[in-house]
Amino acid sequence: MSLPPLSPEQLVKPRHFELRMSLIFGTLFISLGTHLPYFPLWLQAKGFHAEQIAVILAAPMFLRVVTTPLLTTLADRARDRANVYVALVAASLLLSAGYFLTPTYAMVLAVSLGLTIVWTPHSPIADSLALSGVRRFGSNYASMRKWGSICYLCANVAGGFILAATGPQAVPVIIVLALAAALVAGLLAPRMGRPRKASPLSAAEIQHAAPSLFNAYFLYFTFGVGIITASHAFLYGFVSIYWKSIGISDSVVGLLWAWGVVSEVCMFLLFNRIFASVSVVKVMVIAGIGSIVRWILFPLVWPLGLGIAGFFAVQSLHSVSVAMVLIGLQKMIAETVSEERTGAAQGIAYFFNGFFMAAVTLASGPLYDRLGVDGFLVMIPIAIVGLALIGLAARSAPKRPVRRGDERTLVDEARHTVAGK
Repeated sequence: MSLPPLSPEQLVKPRHFELRMSLIFGTLFISLGTHLPYFPLWLQAKGFHAEQIAVILAAPMFLRVVTTPLLTTLADRARDRANVYVALVAASLLLSAGYFLTPTYAMVLAVSLGLTIVWTPHSPIADSLALSGVRRFGSNYASMRKWGSICYLCANVAGGFILAATGPQAVPVIIVLALAAALVAGLLAPRMGRPRKASPLSAAEIQHAAPSLFNAYFLYFTFGVGIITASHAFLYGFVSIYWKSIGISDSVVGLLWAWGVVSEVCMFLLFNRIFASVSVVKVMVIAGIGSIVRWILFPLVWPLGLGIAGFFAVQSLHSVSVAMVLIGLQKMIAETVSEERTGAAQGIAYFFNGFFMAAVTLASGPLYDRLGVDGFLVMIPIAIVGLALIGLAARSAPKRPVRRGDERTLVDEARHTVAGK
């Protein structure tokens, strides 16, 4: 027995759906493209040492692993997930103004904790809206999501040049302006209504065809993704500080971050041509191996005299260690998770990503104090553990993607469009 039909409103594709979702992804990632590379530099400029920086970065991550799944699940139950998105962006804009207050350690930590509650769910809710379009209308996930990466890249480059001219004090200003733009885009978000819910008459079939998210394959896979992602914590927390310590300018730091995103965008554009017939487990194995290679090479670049060109080369592996993880996770969810559970699935994935990223980020402060750039070598065994969990997921993988009645065709399309077809 199939799911109940879509309502008349849900049968109609919102006007300019792909354009509006691209605008949401783009504005969403401008603030992230400023916060990730440059917020640690702002913290350092305010006099915080490495262990304090690690706590300010990690403590919000521990908090959001609890709050994000709750808020994404709430979004699934709301009349429209877009309304929840708008409310969270508005709250983020208000809280981000707290960085203009006197930047004591307690104040910055408190603002960061409050901000992470309402900021972190932006991306999984946007992903859920986009995947609803993939399932219902055959929209192309990668063609929408790539604008997030492109705007992230622009924020990296522009942020570097702005900081070179003004110093790190510009970071909070850029974040506030970016969140204001995200709020405007959110008001234009396509309204999709509630996700489709199962009819009581089809409950038995759905339980058979789409088991609980707490199944071995889903849990091993998202667990492994979370740990591979967490191996990037040292990079995200301290690579900008390291580059500055060896004399690389703010503008070049921005270009190095941007080059990683260029490689990510290239993977979004080329993924389906190269990996269309590759299973999602193999995609994730390749991503894990790419992460390991990246952490081996990073500490060697400067001692071997490879200079800035060497860092650009290593940053090219962002296309493998980050982009393939992101695409692979969304591909897995599209293949195996029913639409009414998409928000919850995104929340669980963010739970694992956030928890392990927080733990490794917290450890990265002392690692950087004691080992400097050699702290990257500690990321290698972390990525290996993630690979092992992906291997366990492969042993329990479903024989075929979830299909149900009248959604069979859309789910088949989603398997390809989410990967960039």
